[in-house]
Amino acid sequence: MIIHKEAVTGLVLAGGRATRMGGVDKGLQTHLGVPLAQYALERLRPQVGTLMLNANRNLAAYRAMGVPAWPDEIPEYPGPLAGMLAGLTHCSTPYLVTVPCDTPNFPVDLVARLAAGLEIDGEMATAYSQEADGPRAQPVFCLMKASLRDGLNAFIRSGERKTGLFAAQHHSTRVVFHDPAAFANANTLDELADLQINPKL
Repeated sequence: MIIHKEAVTGLVLAGGRATRMGGVDKGLQTHLGVPLAQYALERLRPQVGTLMLNANRNLAAYRAMGVPAWPDEIPEYPGPLAGMLAGLTHCSTPYLVTVPCDTPNFPVDLVARLAAGLEIDGEMATAYSQEADGPRAQPVFCLMKASLRDGLNAFIRSGERKTGLFAAQHHSTRVVFHDPAAFANANTLDELADLQINPKL
């Protein structure tokens, strides 16, 4: 099955509380002089047909990055699934791909690899990084059919929050990436500082 990039909307997730960063707005923290959310947008831009952001604070700052920015539809920061739901609600293409703002070195062929791995009757393709102890799920890096919107809405409103569990309940393909450093994320300010010292462009 061939999925052209014009059929895919890219969503950068920047709507979390960033509690391990002291509650700062993570997407607006800088990586190599650029806000993390903007950096992710530019890395994703060549891979998709259109772009959008999910954010719950400082929406004007995010919209100034030149793409639509949508808040969660569900209050109290229920997690990345809520951001995915916001993306699906506003997605006008058959597919949505999601990436978190705090993992700036994600693969430049992420979308193509996920699209190639999506089975003909599949609903999602999820990234796995090849670690020393085996493949590790990276469930926020996923390509999904836009038709999953109602199912995801019901899943979240039932009280569920785990991205991996949602994928497990659907026909989801694993796509393994053999460079685990590409999925190094910045959960703390120290981890973000380390990425400035050892950037992987």
